[in-house]
Amino acid sequence: MKRTVTAHLELYLHGEADLIFSIAVAQGQDVTESLQISSNGVQLDPHEIIGRHGTRLHRLTGPVGPMVIDYSAEVRGQADAPPVEELDIIEYRRPSRYCESDTLFATARSEFAGVQGKELLDAVSTWVGDRLRYVAGASQPTDGAVATMLARRGVCRDYAHLVVALLRALDVPARLAAVYAPGLAPMDFHAVAEAFVEGAWQVVDATALAPRSSLLRIATGQDASETAFLSQHGAAVDLRWMAVTAVVDELPGDDLTQLVTLR
Repeated sequence: MKRTVTAHLELYLHGEADLIFSIAVAQGQDVTESLQISSNGVQLDPHEIIGRHGTRLHRLTGPVGPMVIDYSAEVRGQADAPPVEELDIIEYRRPSRYCESDTLFATARSEFAGVQGKELLDAVSTWVGDRLRYVAGASQPTDGAVATMLARRGVCRDYAHLVVALLRALDVPARLAAVYAPGLAPMDFHAVAEAFVEGAWQVVDATALAPRSSLLRIATGQDASETAFLSQHGAAVDLRWMAVTAVVDELPGDDLTQLVTLR
C-alpha cells in the first residue's frame, strides 16, 4: 500500500504568535516528506516536538502578516500496530473536555446494556451514525459530545466525540485520532475514534466516509483539544484557505464485519 497526502494552509497573523502545527504523519511509518513554511516570502524553520503515540508537532514563532504552509508525504506500507500502555487504559476511560462520558452514563447504559466487544463497537457506531446528520459547518469548535447528541448533526470530530463518550461511559477505553483519509468526500482532515477491544486499539468511524484500512494517523489524544491541526497563542490567526488531499494506490473496500487497527 502506498499513500500520498498533502496539506496546504494559508494563514494571516494579526500579531506575533506561537504556532503549533499537527499535520505531519505520525512516527512509525516509512515516509518521504516535506514541510515548508513561509511568511512574507521568507522561509521559516519550525522545530519538531514528539508527543504521545508518535504525534509530531511543529512549533515556531510567526510574525505579523500572511503565512503559507505546505506539507506532503508519501508513505509506503503500513506501520506496526500501536503499542498498548497501561496508562492509556486508565486515562482513556476518563471524561474529557469534549467527551463528557459522565454526563452520558445513563444514556449509554440504557441503550447498550449487556453488549460487549465488537458487538458493542458496531452498536455504538450504528447508533451514532443513525442519529446524526453530517452537515459541514453545523457545529461550533466548543461543542462536545452532549451538544452534538442534542443537535443531531455535526462533522467527523463530532461523530468521533460522541462515540468516544458513549464507550467511556461503558468503561471501554476510547480515544480520538486525527487522520488522513484516502477516499474521504468531502476531502479534509478526518477524525475517528479508537476503542480498546480484544487486546488492541480498533478504529470506529460512525461517519463511514472512508475505508478504515487506508487511514493514516496524524495525532492521537483524549479528544480534539489534543489533536487539532493548528494551535495558536499570543495573537489572533485567520485561516484563509486550506486544502487537504489523501490518495492510495488502490482504494480498499471496508468490510464492516471485521475489526480494523489504525496503521
